[in-house]
Amino acid sequence: MQGFALGMATIVPLGPQNILVMNQGIRRQYHLLIATLCLLSDMALIIAGVFGSSALLSQSPILLRGVTLAGVAFLAVYGFCALKNAWRGEGDDRAGVPGEVFRPSRRRIILTMLAVTWLNPHVYLDTLVVLGSIGGQLEPAARRWFAGGTIGASLVWFYGLAMLSARLAPWLNRGRVQRGIQLFVGVVMWLVALQLARQAWQMFTAQPV
Repeated sequence: MQGFALGMATIVPLGPQNILVMNQGIRRQYHLLIATLCLLSDMALIIAGVFGSSALLSQSPILLRGVTLAGVAFLAVYGFCALKNAWRGEGDDRAGVPGEVFRPSRRRIILTMLAVTWLNPHVYLDTLVVLGSIGGQLEPAARRWFAGGTIGASLVWFYGLAMLSARLAPWLNRGRVQRGIQLFVGVVMWLVALQLARQAWQMFTAQPV
């Protein structure tokens, strides 16, 4: 129960990964596949953190800086594309048949999912540092239950978010609603990118390479 509660606390706050799952659910495009890949990524990171890799980032500030800078660049571009779609009216009901921009390939969606997961420093901090430092202090038997609880939280959240978004898709796919969602996504991505950029600046000024 402790692992499940902490897992929910770290995964529920809005971020790039949750937004991608929600968007794919709204479009009903590979949303269960993306939820599964997000779950598998979380499983790998949680297991690594709880069973011995929680100090990886703290021991390698250069690695953390590299991941942070890559995340800033990716989120800035992702946010720009979302704002551009909002400005151009992606998902407008007048469009009739969705164009290519509305149906990206499975490969592109999977690559985007991998980027928003593995280029997001918050994911490493939540799993390797926060969950890893707490779970790593438990006895071996309790550690397995803790990891199972946190993985269970990821399973419930990602599949729940994907299926709920797909169920609400008829309403969420309306042109004006889609433009609002894209605008919201773009603003969130840029805010997260600015936050990461500020963290990267603090790391560079505090600890020179």
